[in-house]
Amino acid sequence: MNDLLQFLKLFQDAGFDAGLLLACALVMYVFRPENAFASQKEKTQLDFLLERKEQLYENLRDLTFEYRAGKYPEEDFVAQRALLEHETAQLLAEIDLLQQM
Repeated sequence: MNDLLQFLKLFQDAGFDAGLLLACALVMYVFRPENAFASQKEKTQLDFLLERKEQLYENLRDLTFEYRAGKYPEEDFVAQRALLEHETAQLLAEIDLLQQM
């Protein structure tokens, strides 16, 4: 009987130790310093402008598609397209300026 109690006590201690080890491993995995955000390269202003250019081109494509699908009246389409084209022209000028530096 005494041997059985000692075995159960040993089994309990081993389970606790395994659980503690698993918890420590989990904490180290979650809070490790080498995560995906830290390993990304820092973006330059030119990178941000190039991303914005792609967004504006996509907005122009979407606007044209929705106009052709009949979702926009012509007056709204013309006004919105002019705003997007103006913003795109300013952005392209800024990109050219940064690339010349």
